[in-house]
Amino acid sequence: MEFGFIGVGAMGGPLARNLIRAGKNVHVYNRSAAGRDKTLAAGASGIAAMSMADMTSCKVVFTCLALPEHLAEKALGPDGLYAHMQPGTVHVELSTIDSQTAFTLAEAAGKQGVAYIQCTLGKTPAHAERGEAPLFVGGDQQAIAALGDVWPLLGVFNNVGTVEAACAVKLVSNLVGMANLAVLSEGLRIGEAAGVEKKLLLRLLGETGAHSFQLDARGKNMAEGEYAPPRFTLDLALKDLRLGCGMAHALNVDVALLDMVFARFGRGSAAGLGNRDCAAVHEV
Repeated sequence: MEFGFIGVGAMGGPLARNLIRAGKNVHVYNRSAAGRDKTLAAGASGIAAMSMADMTSCKVVFTCLALPEHLAEKALGPDGLYAHMQPGTVHVELSTIDSQTAFTLAEAAGKQGVAYIQCTLGKTPAHAERGEAPLFVGGDQQAIAALGDVWPLLGVFNNVGTVEAACAVKLVSNLVGMANLAVLSEGLRIGEAAGVEKKLLLRLLGETGAHSFQLDARGKNMAEGEYAPPRFTLDLALKDLRLGCGMAHALNVDVALLDMVFARFGRGSAAGLGNRDCAAVHEV
């Protein structure tokens, strides 16, 4: 079976490399040659792809792109991905996107006879590289079942049912995670103002109910003021907060606290911190 992979950045790259390490034939397309070449170096079964036309022979194509508009640009249109995929093939979409974009893609895929699966991702690039990233999978259930031997190569499989649910789980995860990061930042500032050394406070918080994934992953960055290289940029966090809060508003859910978190990250982006790790919200 031939696989295609479009977008091998921070999260897409590890998953594509896991497929190549497992000996799968993977056609790799990426905006930058450096990212593509890093992925191809994972094994002999990686194949460089130069355009969407190179995906024609693939039975399954994965996409993992930063923004919904990037995804629509690559998938739709007369020379987009769907124009080159054959009936009976599968598109597995890994990006963090809103459900409306996902519905648009699923509808367009269906018109071409392509099964659509939304598979959003959790945790960090390091988890993804080790095959430990949680996968939140929804969409065409027959296609999901047919890929039963592929999911363990990518991460920890969770069938959440629908495309909408797969989008929602990821957005809720990032809403809660970034809210936790913003609260941790304020807590560190309070402790510092009270004369408690940041690293000591982080260690002590880790032994209390304040312990969290974000404390472990980014507390040290905040304490040291070190936000490069980014694992997940502040601007990407801001994008996910925008999509997540937008989803909540569309569902008539009151998210006043999360709206404030969104505004906080917006100030960070406006201050020129957008390309640094999202922990740089601590500097706002």
